[in-house]
Amino acid sequence: MILDYDLIGTRIKKRRKRLKLTQEVVAERADISPQYMSNIERAVSIPSTEVVMRLAIALDTTPDEFLVGAVRHQEDPESWRAIADLMRDMDEAHLALAKSYLLWLKDYKP
Repeated sequence: MILDYDLIGTRIKKRRKRLKLTQEVVAERADISPQYMSNIERAVSIPSTEVVMRLAIALDTTPDEFLVGAVRHQEDPESWRAIADLMRDMDEAHLALAKSYLLWLKDYKP
């Protein structure tokens, strides 16, 4: 799957505007700089997996909304936050391993 960072930035911006939030407010909630937030929305910067997760939390949605344009509604939205919290302190190697595992798990047929 090839990610379209222009489209991801547009989806993030649409969600932010739908919630009537400024870039500064979202940046603060996601613990990134306002300039980085602007760069992500304009596809000047490519956000890491961790930043996408933090933006999803900051904008009260799931990463799916930004990455594939779909929102998953689930019974327990806190589970997304719990997973994001676990990933927050991971280094790049651990994030790559987590991604690899999740891709495997997604295709796993018991």
